[in-house]
Amino acid sequence: MCGITGIHGKADSDTWAAAHSMTAALAHRGPDAEGHWTDDRNVILGHRRLSVLDTSDTANQPMVSWCGRYVIAFNGEVYNYRELREELDYPFKTSGDTEVVLAALREWGVDALHRLNGMFALALWDGQEERLLLARDRMGIKPLYLHSSAEGLLWASEIRSLLASGRVERTLNRAGVIDFLRYQTVHGPHTLIEGVEMLPAGHLLWADDNEIRTEAWWDAGKAGADLAEQGAPWTYKAGPAANRIRELLMDSVDLRMRSDVPFGAFLSGGIDSSAIVALMSEVGDRKVATFNVAFHEEEFDESRYARIVAQRYDTDHHEIRLSADDFLHAVPDALAATDHPSGDGPNTFVVSQATKQAGLTVALSGLGGDEMFAGYPVFRRTADLLDKRWAMAWPRGLRKLAGAAYRTARPGIAADKFATLLTGDTLNPDATYPISRRVLLEPDVRRMTPLAPVGDSVALWCRDVMNAAPAKGLPVFSRISLAEMHTYMQHVLLRDTDQMSMAHALEVRVPFLDHRLVETALAISDPIKFPHTPKELLTRALGERLPREIIDRPKMGFTLPWDVWMRGALETTCRDGLRVLVERDLLHSQAADALWSAFEQGRTTWSRVWTLVALGQWIDRHGLS
Repeated sequence: MCGITGIHGKADSDTWAAAHSMTAALAHRGPDAEGHWTDDRNVILGHRRLSVLDTSDTANQPMVSWCGRYVIAFNGEVYNYRELREELDYPFKTSGDTEVVLAALREWGVDALHRLNGMFALALWDGQEERLLLARDRMGIKPLYLHSSAEGLLWASEIRSLLASGRVERTLNRAGVIDFLRYQTVHGPHTLIEGVEMLPAGHLLWADDNEIRTEAWWDAGKAGADLAEQGAPWTYKAGPAANRIRELLMDSVDLRMRSDVPFGAFLSGGIDSSAIVALMSEVGDRKVATFNVAFHEEEFDESRYARIVAQRYDTDHHEIRLSADDFLHAVPDALAATDHPSGDGPNTFVVSQATKQAGLTVALSGLGGDEMFAGYPVFRRTADLLDKRWAMAWPRGLRKLAGAAYRTARPGIAADKFATLLTGDTLNPDATYPISRRVLLEPDVRRMTPLAPVGDSVALWCRDVMNAAPAKGLPVFSRISLAEMHTYMQHVLLRDTDQMSMAHALEVRVPFLDHRLVETALAISDPIKFPHTPKELLTRALGERLPREIIDRPKMGFTLPWDVWMRGALETTCRDGLRVLVERDLLHSQAADALWSAFEQGRTTWSRVWTLVALGQWIDRHGLS
């Protein structure tokens, strides 16, 4: 796990200085080594290393192939590197995965990407063809940001690295701001900075002196649909489906336990993290180290559930006790560590910090279980709405009256969303999903900001992808999984996990996002995946490995007293963040005052306010205009 940078175009002294500044900005991602390589004409590759596999200096990067033609800078892990190594006729000098990836690309070209099981962002220079390849893993676990100008193409693992080059204007992408107001994030390929984009998940980029060309090398919807068309018994029969999921998840966990440094697992006590720990204990040959962040305040604490699992599997359990004040004091550092803002970042920052301080370099996480196995309420809500499609036969005026009555009876964001859905044209998933993920509905956005309205990125994606072949042929819950992967998972959860874990040089691995497991989950029919309760297929696949106390417990997560903090110790931080948005003409002054007043009076949630605070703080920190 590392950070990569690079510049393609020319390699003069000014470019060399910019490249060094970019790499230095990623020191937190790779404290173990720094390296650069250039051909002195066209390209400079930069690398910061966190040593995980083969910790010797021989494995430092950028790494040159034995023939001298290819050079790679690689961020991530490829877990099946041992198996791939056996297929390659190559004079290996290291025992890790980077040289295997380099040899695979040399031998098989871009077809090698389809053989890699892992998370990665990479840059490969072909000195003979004088051509650059950039590529990103299927699920978008590892980020790669791009900026192209007359001075050349820049890439980096973080936005602040691009800014450090001095070649990126610090100008806000105002369409991105609208996206952020709607969804508390910006959906790729766009970002909050004009001219900076993400290479999309499962995509590659070619660059030479003549052109820059981007193309998809993997598509989740197509992969799932291709499997579903095979009609294997596990797509529609409960027993074979559970067996298949168990086999794949067990192998995924086994692969992700390969490490030459201390590793363990996050253990919240929920179904997903408990499943990972149970399988680690089963496939591993040593006691599993588990880490749970516990709180002194009982109302926030779920450590007792983690202890049930730890005792069941006799893990080396670390209960990291914090007070709510400990968490509060970490918030400024979390804001400073934020590479791209979201409303959820501080939670991941604190967990990663505590885990790293306890001695871990690698941690396995249960992220992805809800998205793959229908764990979120949006899955059931979508099914319920489909059952209510008969209501769309009512005149629109009558539906509007029904929505208004529901708002009056049960005021709140949920009622606002339901009323919005009732006045739409359809209750099909591609129309209902975007509204379900909204933080601010369109009337709120237009009332709050002077920015000109732009198209809804999620709604457009749902229309173009979720409601079109091949994804349209997938089961309904699988289509919701695709939407979750594209929105909240990739652009909030995975981005937060990367930036906040790497702020502490901690590598986080996600077994639920093994592409084989993802493709299989997408191919399974809805009645098998969700016969009665959320994640029922997953719990069936695990059998008696999960205690009933874990399966039946209520979903909890972080429920810290943000509302109290924001009216107290964080009030200045909040007001400053909102002030920045007003001063940049992103938020009407009266709208900011009204939002804060509604929050103080308990008429809106703290999360609605904090998302905007995080945005304003980030804009101010990076001097964006």
